Amino acid sequence: MLIHLPARTIVRWRWPIVVAWVLLAGAMWPVAREIHDRLQVGGRELPGSESTAAEDIIRGRFASSFSSFGVVAVRHPSLTVTSARYGAYLDALVGAMERLPFVQKTVTWRTAGDPAFVSPDGRVTFIVVGMREQSDGATSEVPILRDAVQEVRTASGPEFTTYVTGSPAFDYDTRTVAAQDSDRLEQRLLPLTWLLLILVFGALVAAFVPVAVGFIAIFIATGIESMLAGLMPMSIFVLNITTMVGLGVGIDYSLLVVTRFREEMASGADRLVAAERTIRTAAQTVLTSGGTVMVGVAALMIVPIVETRSVGLGGLIVVFTSLALSVTFLPAILAILGHNVDRPKFLSSLLAGFRKDTGWARYAKSIARNPIRALVISGVIILILAAPSLWLRIGLPAANWFPKDTDSARGLAVLQGAGQGGELQPIRIVVEMPAGTAALDLDRLRGLRIFGDSLRANPRVQQVRGLVDLRPGIPLWQYVQLYGDTAKARARMPEIFNTYLSRDGSTTVMNVFLRDTVTLDGALQAVRDVRQIREHTFPTLEHARILVGGFFPSALDFRDRLVHEFYIIVLLVLGVTAVMLAWVFKSLLVPAKAVVMNTLSVGAAFGMTVVVFQWGVGGSLIGLEAPTKAIFVMGPVLVFAIVFGLSMDYEVFLLSRIKEEFDISHDNDAATSAGLTATGRTITSAAGIMILVFGAFAFARVMAVQMIGFGLAVAVLLDATVIRMVMVPAVMHLAGRFNWWPGYRRRGAPGHYRRASGGTGGTR
Repeated sequence: MLIHLPARTIVRWRWPIVVAWVLLAGAMWPVAREIHDRLQVGGRELPGSESTAAEDIIRGRFASSFSSFGVVAVRHPSLTVTSARYGAYLDALVGAMERLPFVQKTVTWRTAGDPAFVSPDGRVTFIVVGMREQSDGATSEVPILRDAVQEVRTASGPEFTTYVTGSPAFDYDTRTVAAQDSDRLEQRLLPLTWLLLILVFGALVAAFVPVAVGFIAIFIATGIESMLAGLMPMSIFVLNITTMVGLGVGIDYSLLVVTRFREEMASGADRLVAAERTIRTAAQTVLTSGGTVMVGVAALMIVPIVETRSVGLGGLIVVFTSLALSVTFLPAILAILGHNVDRPKFLSSLLAGFRKDTGWARYAKSIARNPIRALVISGVIILILAAPSLWLRIGLPAANWFPKDTDSARGLAVLQGAGQGGELQPIRIVVEMPAGTAALDLDRLRGLRIFGDSLRANPRVQQVRGLVDLRPGIPLWQYVQLYGDTAKARARMPEIFNTYLSRDGSTTVMNVFLRDTVTLDGALQAVRDVRQIREHTFPTLEHARILVGGFFPSALDFRDRLVHEFYIIVLLVLGVTAVMLAWVFKSLLVPAKAVVMNTLSVGAAFGMTVVVFQWGVGGSLIGLEAPTKAIFVMGPVLVFAIVFGLSMDYEVFLLSRIKEEFDISHDNDAATSAGLTATGRTITSAAGIMILVFGAFAFARVMAVQMIGFGLAVAVLLDATVIRMVMVPAVMHLAGRFNWWPGYRRRGAPGHYRRASGGTGGTR
């Protein structure tokens, strides 16, 4: 194995080890509770990307960068914005918000003079609220902003529908919903998991210990992640991944260790000897299994993106914590408990029939009798399920993107109903003039107008706003006249200059608003169109530097970067995992087979994700209102990295036991059947718990979490049944002596290998 654990030392110091882990968990609990306020919904920076460069220029060179802004959507059932009462309500809202210290500026339909701020029927409008950025953008200020809006609504306009939406509000609501879902699902999973473990072990104490390990791992890992989140940006995905992987892996490994301990106790060993033997066998297997999981999640850290890097780090922390608990704390507890782990005895007797393994012995023999049939049938099933992955489309989902039943989602619905949804996320184009020239020069203004006209010709674009596009219909010569006396114009229109012109006058911003009918995935195509238009040569802008930023360009850059890096992640995980398994099992066929089998299970998980999410088949069962038509790129990346390691767990569980039997009997067929018989129940039970944990998150309210939870649950289900219980033993039987080549050589007869023939053993 990779590491030889000091079994006797762990058993000898069992009480100090248990106390130390409990004290550590207690110390981490208060810190872990603060993690909800420290995590980010999305990375603010994508190093080296065009969208990040654009945002850096806006943030650094413009007096009113408005890089973070909220939107207050207002609707009245009968009044229009021109009525005195509607106007008074808007004034009250503006006054209350501008008194907040983090509000830089508010813009309404009257101050902007822009008809786009008002719906066609005049009953819906919105207020843009420029907010000072904090470490998390302006997300943490959203509750204060909402309180101020609610006070005004309660006092003067209860009949007005008023919601705070926009990027900071979406971030806050997503973070809040993710935290609520994590807590809610943990509470629901606890009794269900414990019930399943009671059925597996037939004892309350034995069922309680793995659950305790899983939750202690989560507490400690969350505390460490919370401290790290105070020092570096970490994604909200960390919270859900920690819960999913912590519960799944912690209980998975504990199940294997407890099962082996009970086997040793049943063979007549006393509690201390049984604990030592468990450490030398099951705990060593857990280390190997955990190593493969850690390789998968650690591979995410090579991508310089906040989401993947922080999830990789968070996954690494929780898996390492679960491993450490499983090979130290858990054996120490078992050494203390001894036969008490089987209490109460009446429950064990009551569930004895459920726990019999005779069915696995018969099943193992059936696979041994006809491995070719088993391989063909299982292979066809996996390939059929994996086939839809060929139609996997990476992008932003067309529906169900934001959490439902939140203020930000309701506000978006109000604006979309009025045809104003495109105002929330403009594409921001930064035009940096060549050195020594000003954006307000006549030739530059002419080039900006031509550029703006080209953008407006795109059917996806509803409106362009900039220095020469303040209001529709104004001819260029009026702008030239307006900006003729720059100092006077700046004094008359300070907000326009602060928003659209840099302090030194060399750079300008153009905001491109998309039509409300454009889907999120269509918005990515709009970004591509804008960047393609930029490549054309516009008069007087030949040497200008043009950058495209904003939410949608950032999402496109994120997608492209992650898709590009995904191939590196895949190659790294496959290569390192294969090397690890080759080292552990001293075989070339074992790692090659494991890599192929795991790739098949991941492919099938991708295929089912396409069917349920992208195509919408059965999506209503997990709360989807419509097909997403595209899959968020984080889903496949995280599912691959995590599933590849987790599914390798079952490979290691099975092969370790087969190798253990083979080292004794030198009979490949007998060892394969014995290993399958011994581990079949443990693997399927562990998988059942893992499916329960991951499947619960398929009902989360954040779509990315839903996709990840669903993909992980499907992958584990297929891996622990079709792959590990059918395909792997079938291949092991068919490969015979080559399973252990070149590591095993029959002693006294170099070059000869033994394989069972008809159950009697022979030389091949």
